[in-house]
Amino acid sequence: MAMKLGIITDPDVESAKWAADKGLHYLEYCYNGGADIDILAARVPALKKAYADYDLHLGALGRWNEKKIAPDGTFLEEGLQNTKRLIDIAAELGAPVFNTGVNYVDELTYLDNLNASVNFLRTVVDYGKEKGVKVAVYNCDWGGNFIRDPATWRIVLEAVPELGIKFDPSHCINVHHGDYLAEIREFGDRIYHFHVKGTLNIAGDHVDDPPAGLDGTNWNAVFGLLYAQGYDGMLSIEPHSRTWEGDMGDWGVDYTIQYISNMLYKG
Repeated sequence: MAMKLGIITDPDVESAKWAADKGLHYLEYCYNGGADIDILAARVPALKKAYADYDLHLGALGRWNEKKIAPDGTFLEEGLQNTKRLIDIAAELGAPVFNTGVNYVDELTYLDNLNASVNFLRTVVDYGKEKGVKVAVYNCDWGGNFIRDPATWRIVLEAVPELGIKFDPSHCINVHHGDYLAEIREFGDRIYHFHVKGTLNIAGDHVDDPPAGLDGTNWNAVFGLLYAQGYDGMLSIEPHSRTWEGDMGDWGVDYTIQYISNMLYKG
């Protein structure tokens, strides 16, 4: 069982080389709402060449902050088609996971929102299965996503058995103030992708998101649980702080690579 350490980067050749120069072999792209999918599609040949040149793999592609459900509970066609196009690109680039969310609609009841989300996610999971790409929901609220916590997962993941979770402990801590270790224990077998992002909270107040290893997350316990659950997917480093930018941010990435690498079984 080998987890794969990588990093979120921009989808371009320069960023691929930067990651490779740091000794990483896995990338993630977060191609969020508003980003032109035609631009990404045009870069596919150059990206595939860069992966071959630098011994890289795309571990996941995702799109945050795009609405999928209309006020009447039907699918928004643009959101559905963008999702399918990105799954196509994920398949072409060899990414095993596509990360997405589903927005809450105020005009609908909670139950109707759950039903609409299940219908949408069944559709994209089935489409991804045809392309060899698994689909996961992210545990963040950006874009109005509400399939992000145990209350919704217990319902939606049962209704869509092949759906997974993109898990980030910092969102559990900062978004719905949950117990990230308990969530990994309960849902570890459904985690398809994992973000390594530090976060620091003091006396209940969010202070900063420093590099993982310089924050308040119990990473040793996190990795003990991931091993116990048999997780062997990507660990995606996510730099996420305006404090840690420039040379300091670059050093922070190096620190996290070394810190997390020390917890990875090499056998």
